[in-house]
Amino acid sequence: MAKELVFGHQSPDTDAICAAIEYAYLQEKLGYDVEAVALGEPNEETKFVLNQFNQKAPRVIKEAKPEVDSVMLVDHNEPQQSVSDIDKLNVTHVVDHHRIANFNTEKPLFYRAEPVGCVSTVLFEMFNEKSVEIPQKIAGLMLSAIISDTLLLKSPTTTDVDKNAVKELAKIANVDYEDYGIKMLKAGTNVDARSDEDLIDGDAKSFTMGGKSIRIDQINTVDLNDVLKRKDNLKKAMKSEAESEGYDLFLVIATNVLDSNSELIVVGEPKDAVEKAFNGKLSEEDTIALPGVVSRKKQVVPPLTDILD
Repeated sequence: MAKELVFGHQSPDTDAICAAIEYAYLQEKLGYDVEAVALGEPNEETKFVLNQFNQKAPRVIKEAKPEVDSVMLVDHNEPQQSVSDIDKLNVTHVVDHHRIANFNTEKPLFYRAEPVGCVSTVLFEMFNEKSVEIPQKIAGLMLSAIISDTLLLKSPTTTDVDKNAVKELAKIANVDYEDYGIKMLKAGTNVDARSDEDLIDGDAKSFTMGGKSIRIDQINTVDLNDVLKRKDNLKKAMKSEAESEGYDLFLVIATNVLDSNSELIVVGEPKDAVEKAFNGKLSEEDTIALPGVVSRKKQVVPPLTDILD
């Protein structure tokens, strides 16, 4: 059996990197020759998690074809979010929890997707279904990924399946998930130490909606002012990247992980679509308050898609 690489999306978050490690472990137990890799460096939150559970970060790749012919995807399926040479590769497996868009393959594949808060929740189910024991380290990574994606089970994407997984994984990992979760989320919110470019790309994903190229980034913080005080410089960085990469619309969601409110910074057009999608009016500085909005997947992408499509 030829070796395959397992990876999450570009600008990887905690779930993308942890899920690749988790799925590679499961597939190895099932007899596959695989390696977990990443499409970018881990962010501060993910570094905290990897250090907490003594897990080495996966190596970063820019292309996969020079090494392998086949790959397995976790936490994404859209080609523009994947490795740069995805069109030259055979995708054999996908495990995801997002919408399916612009995705097709020449050959049949294994595809598992569920509408839950985190792909690591799906992997937790798959370990149990295959009767593969979850080691303490892997349980810690799964737990961390779910906490990250659901903002400690506060996100509207959270399901009862996620809640059950967190309770079970916390037992295996031997941690108090609420205390640990707050420390973990705070570890990823030190925005002062990050450059403008890092902030706008740290958790960014690209989408195609109504023929428009849309870039949506999310910055977690414990104080929205830490992000908003830099909005002018962030807008300059967003505009520069939009011009170089061909994005029609670039959105940055600044989210307070403690009170679950967000502020949206907008560059590009059509701005009126943003106002319609969120039933509000952009300020003169191209920002709009999004009270109660914490989920890009469930609260930002769907209303934008409805308007633009």
